[in-house]
Amino acid sequence: MSVVKEFQEFAIKGNVIDMAIGIIMGGAFSKMVNSVVNDVIMPLVGLWLGGVNVSELAIVLKSATGGATAVTLNYGRFVQTVLDFFILAWCVFLMIKGINLLRRQAETIHAGT
Repeated sequence: MSVVKEFQEFAIKGNVIDMAIGIIMGGAFSKMVNSVVNDVIMPLVGLWLGGVNVSELAIVLKSATGGATAVTLNYGRFVQTVLDFFILAWCVFLMIKGINLLRRQAETIHAGT
């Protein structure tokens, strides 16, 4: 069997297509989570902190001199990334919880028949 034929068989299997769809949907879902954090949650946190744009919070390690740019520790961006992660993890947890609930209900229905 040629390599091309083997690759075609591999690529058209359902699992590969399902995985590709999952990756595409995951990327889109990640963009939505980023928007929720950046456009909804962080402005509220910034307002609560006195009108601060959290993503711009940084510690200047070395000031800009001449043609060199300043060296900064951008901890505000890190805070946003951590919030992105926790919101995404929470959503995945809720999805898995829902799937498990549906599986238990299906098992109960099948066990009764």
